[in-house]
Amino acid sequence: MSGIYIHIPFCKKACHYCNFHFSTQIEHINDFVDALVKEVSLQQNYLSQPIETIYFGGGTPSLLNETQLNKIIKAIHSNYSISSNIELTLEANPDDINIEKTKMWYGQGINRLSIGIQSFQDNALIWMNRAHNTMQSHQSIEIALEAGIDNLSIDLIYGTPHLSNEALINDIEILNNYQIPHVSCYALTVEEKTALYHLIKEKKIDDIDANKQAEHFEIIVEQLEKNGFEHYEISNFAKQGHQSKHNSNYWKGVPYLGLGPSAHSYNINARQWNIANNHLYIQNINNGVVPFEIEKLETATRYNEYMMISLRLLAGVNFQEIQDRFGEAYLKHTLLVKDQFKNSNQLQNNELGFAISKNSRFLADGIASEFFITS
Repeated sequence: MSGIYIHIPFCKKACHYCNFHFSTQIEHINDFVDALVKEVSLQQNYLSQPIETIYFGGGTPSLLNETQLNKIIKAIHSNYSISSNIELTLEANPDDINIEKTKMWYGQGINRLSIGIQSFQDNALIWMNRAHNTMQSHQSIEIALEAGIDNLSIDLIYGTPHLSNEALINDIEILNNYQIPHVSCYALTVEEKTALYHLIKEKKIDDIDANKQAEHFEIIVEQLEKNGFEHYEISNFAKQGHQSKHNSNYWKGVPYLGLGPSAHSYNINARQWNIANNHLYIQNINNGVVPFEIEKLETATRYNEYMMISLRLLAGVNFQEIQDRFGEAYLKHTLLVKDQFKNSNQLQNNELGFAISKNSRFLADGIASEFFITS
């Protein structure tokens, strides 16, 4: 099985922290959709296996109207073999969610919504320059449930300067009261070329406090696990049976196709990514050309990515999988580096290999980098 990611590169306004590719010139969205439908056809031979997951990300996919969404979904069904048990996810902003639109999504086959709430605190939403308010956050969840989409994932952002421990616990309690089955929690990061980066650099707002973020992370893990969530990936928590199939397949190294400007594709041996420019993307696609760059993945690169991803997962590293995918030399390297952690309590053994210990999960990326092969 494989997956398709569709990047919808439009937003109503720019969040201060966001570094994803998007445009606020939403008047060009029809031209983009027409080009995207053509790319669906141009890329029909990229994947050889049936499609198990489709994920509309962005940007803001919830800006699409019924005609635009139907065009895209119809094109995918016309050009690919689709599993009968498809997971079809759409990212949505709370201010775009109303009962008519949500019922339309349900009718189009959307069976999972990822709602970008980020916080139930109005001051936090204003600070992030989000387009919605707390009342809309509550309404969006209630409307989705009323429309029949109960497979919901909620995004939260933690580690912001104004967010108290009490407010964070309150946010999690709200999700628990709604019986939300999946939560993604992301530490606020400061990326160059974002408004947040420049505001901090100009000392107009406070910089990020890493110690506070670590404290927030521990609160999130404790509160969500207490409420029956499994911490199956560093940033993701799910009730039983509600793990994201699409993202889980990413982490397992399953091939996927990315459609739209800046979207990435992966077929085990290579990774490619489309140009991050809406105008040039549309122009090239209309001329019958998919504008992308490609990177052939050497064994060391694939191993490094495997270690980075695996050590973010609850399941951790699988010794047999390392040997099968990369060879005996890479397994020996893994065991040698692992031995250097024997007195640190940062790694713990399991039946198939090892994982990062619970108290060290916030340090996962740094620990994984110790295993990287750089030459």
